[in-house]
Amino acid sequence: MEKEPTKPRRVPAGAAVLQENVTDAIRAAVFEELATVGYGRMSIERVAHRAGVGKAAIYRRWRSKLPIVLEVVSALAKQGLPTPDTGTLHGDVKVLLEATARVLRHPMAAQIIPDLFAESARNPDMAQALQVAVRDSQRGVAEVVVRNAVNRGELSADTDVDLALDLASGPLYWRLATIRSPLPDGYLEGLTAATTAALTSARIPR
Repeated sequence: MEKEPTKPRRVPAGAAVLQENVTDAIRAAVFEELATVGYGRMSIERVAHRAGVGKAAIYRRWRSKLPIVLEVVSALAKQGLPTPDTGTLHGDVKVLLEATARVLRHPMAAQIIPDLFAESARNPDMAQALQVAVRDSQRGVAEVVVRNAVNRGELSADTDVDLALDLASGPLYWRLATIRSPLPDGYLEGLTAATTAALTSARIPR
């Protein structure tokens, strides 16, 4: 007995089909709004107008502006930072610092990042979410760098990943995102050498 041909599955009536081009337009609009007016003045209405969509299109994807912003910032953090594997700790740290500096020097990022940090001081939800969106993604990269250096015998197995990340990226955030001072010639190379020296000085001989 022959089986009836399987019918293709149909999308249930009334189900929303999220178009990727609309989602991308909304993300771009959020990024531009953050750079133009900041988080405090950004609204769903403004984002919808800039993206050329209705507010309903946004609410079908995110419940409020906070998760939209965090998704955009998290994507920026992940895309901007590679996971280097040059074969040496010095080389890995240098690549990581160069990538971080490129992100922080971006004109729009230079407007957005300080604004979000200021907002996080007033908004516990923002502070906690930024910790996940930015810090944790960067920590994942630093963890790989430290682990590779440990495997090569350049660092002790008990090297503190958080300390390594603070040593490497802290000065850049201070210079580029806080006081907004340009980096002098040779700064990244000097910071690379200083960070590497600080980490290897605690290495336990095998």
